[in-house]
Amino acid sequence: MFRDWPYLYDGDRDYEAWYLSRFAAAAGAVLVAAFDGDALVGASTGLPLATEHADFTAPLAAAGYAVDRLYYGAETILRRRYRGQGLYRRFFERREGHAIALGEFEALVFCGVVRPDDHPARPADATALDPVWRRFGYDRLDGVVAAFPWRDIGDDRETAKPMQFWIKRLAHP
Repeated sequence: MFRDWPYLYDGDRDYEAWYLSRFAAAAGAVLVAAFDGDALVGASTGLPLATEHADFTAPLAAAGYAVDRLYYGAETILRRRYRGQGLYRRFFERREGHAIALGEFEALVFCGVVRPDDHPARPADATALDPVWRRFGYDRLDGVVAAFPWRDIGDDRETAKPMQFWIKRLAHP
């Protein structure tokens, strides 16, 4: 699913196995999955930000955020044909609910890759998710950007991609 726009990720199984094992061992991690029968059609993950790569913690720490008080929405992906049915919203709601239930986090943050509007792999029907994230209650953290490397489909090497952070304050009961 990460091969789709805008990620265009050309990864390898060894890295994915390592990442998932590290994720599975993280205290406070959550995985929300959507299935159509036996087929996985989408997933959303989260974990305490303090357990993530410095690539993701450093920009927030530099902006004055207490990293140990932030929950990180690591991924939310959904196969194209299942979009527009409310699953994406449910992923966010379940992940936020988990972070609230843990009781130690002030906000949930996530970041999305920034691609230029004229990127050659951009589909003609691609739309920005910014309005969706705002509708879900998230605010863009202008100037708070991570850089994370991966290899795009068709490339022969990894390049760092800008990842824009978004934040939502969590309402505790």
